[in-house]
Amino acid sequence: MTYSTNAAPANGRRKPATVEVEKLANFGNEVELGAIYTRPEVAEFILDLVGYTADAPLLTYRILEPSFGAGGFLRPIVRRLLASARLEPDGLTVKRLAPAISAVELYKTAYSSTCDEIVSVLQGEGISSQDASTIVSSWLRQGDFLLLEFADDYTHIVGNPPYVRQDQIPDSLIAEYRSRYSTIYDRADLYVPFIERSLDLLQKEGKCGFICADRWMKNKYGQKLREKVANNFSLDVYIDMTNTNAFLSEVSAYPAITVLRRGKPGATRVAANPDLDKTSLAKLCADLTLTGISAATPSAGARKGYKANEPWLLSADHDLTVVRRIEANFPQIEAAGCRIGIGVATGADQAFIGAYDAINVEPSRKLRLVMTKDLFNGSISWRGYGVVNPFGEDGKLVNLSDFPKLAEYLYERSETLRKRHVAAKNPNSWYRTIDRIYSDLYVREKLLIPDIRGTAEFVHEAGHYYPHHNLYYIVSETWDLHALRALLQCGIAKMFVSLYSTKMRGGYLRFQAQNLRRIRLPAWHDIPMDLQQLLTNEGKKPTSSSRTLDAVSSIYQLTKDEVTTLRKFI
Repeated sequence: MTYSTNAAPANGRRKPATVEVEKLANFGNEVELGAIYTRPEVAEFILDLVGYTADAPLLTYRILEPSFGAGGFLRPIVRRLLASARLEPDGLTVKRLAPAISAVELYKTAYSSTCDEIVSVLQGEGISSQDASTIVSSWLRQGDFLLLEFADDYTHIVGNPPYVRQDQIPDSLIAEYRSRYSTIYDRADLYVPFIERSLDLLQKEGKCGFICADRWMKNKYGQKLREKVANNFSLDVYIDMTNTNAFLSEVSAYPAITVLRRGKPGATRVAANPDLDKTSLAKLCADLTLTGISAATPSAGARKGYKANEPWLLSADHDLTVVRRIEANFPQIEAAGCRIGIGVATGADQAFIGAYDAINVEPSRKLRLVMTKDLFNGSISWRGYGVVNPFGEDGKLVNLSDFPKLAEYLYERSETLRKRHVAAKNPNSWYRTIDRIYSDLYVREKLLIPDIRGTAEFVHEAGHYYPHHNLYYIVSETWDLHALRALLQCGIAKMFVSLYSTKMRGGYLRFQAQNLRRIRLPAWHDIPMDLQQLLTNEGKKPTSSSRTLDAVSSIYQLTKDEVTTLRKFI
């Protein structure tokens, strides 16, 4: 049995794909290209959220599934459509059924097997083999959703877009995508243009329900998509699924369910990590789809108002309320007298980094290097590594003729060093590290913060090491850094970072500079002297105490409920 793969008539939205690009679109294999399938109960839940239910007049709707894979969404779509169609006198005819569904799949094997399965389902309804094949040929198309053309606008679009990084896509194909989709910005993954394309295909008040990564809501690469949504659409529902087993296989993604509607922006209903049993999902769906915002729906919080150039903070807990109150009353950490930076990236660690004592260069041309693995239980246990420093006190590259041992060391490794992008851009500076090394940072007191952690870890460093690029640091001209360490580790840092960071599996967070800079902090001179001394003393201890929490609560003027919220992050 064969099925048509011809594109629908053009609607002028997209230019036709060339034969070369059509071929490129079939590269790779399913595992490499993000073919991760959704659990049936999650697919059913999303259909409920967008209102595609069997008791609705589904023959009057047009639903699209842009990447149907093994049919996780398509099966319940067909089942619900047929249940609705049975209530119509001529509902189970080609004329009524054929326009109701559009579904696309890139991979031919998945496309063919799903076609056969759906034909069997239709025949089970008493539809003839010929009519069933005709309907399926109308419903299902094989090809690249981002390159095909569509004749209709849709009332509903649902699915699980592929999660594919740009570096997995051939250059010619990503160039074609970029020419078509404005949201492919910075290092946006493939699911981002999938969302853009889907939104463009929605009719007025149409709804798009997806389960996919939510990184576009916070990361730089999602800015263009945030602009699109903020200007013309409403984020009606957001459900954090990070710690919920939403897929049929184990994945290291950070998924969320979102319902986007073409229309006037309204409040966003927010929930997190629902139980996947039928009763719990039914109750949550009712909470999330109620008209208006009701205090009687505790399982669904509400958020409203988004700016494209800012991360979107969506939380069902009280954390966001506390953070917003602190943000309204205190400056950002760098405005309060601190500076945040990141350690050195060399571009060739195998050449620049080694056992400190074994690096045969002039003593002034190497520095003791501290890495994440050197941090243990809030202190530094140095493993003996060092980094070659090709920069002088003035911040400029040294003249190699002035340092014969350094010159010999670097020339022995010149083949590796000259291959780097930074060396190709400026051949005369072939021996520089990617990041400039500043000698004054080496001897300066600082706090060190590992990037990926489940909890906030701030390690005091008195000025004996240079940080590697997997460590961020804080220095200050005004704050006592022991006191700052005590305050930040007492829940404040993790509370802010947990809201602004993209979540990772296992509860890990990204303590990156962009997230650390969101922390709000009073000026040091605004803190009473007795609390300054208390924090300084507490910051020299391995862990926070109740005295630290009391001091932090006083400084931020936290209510009893806010203290309870903060305590969760200690």
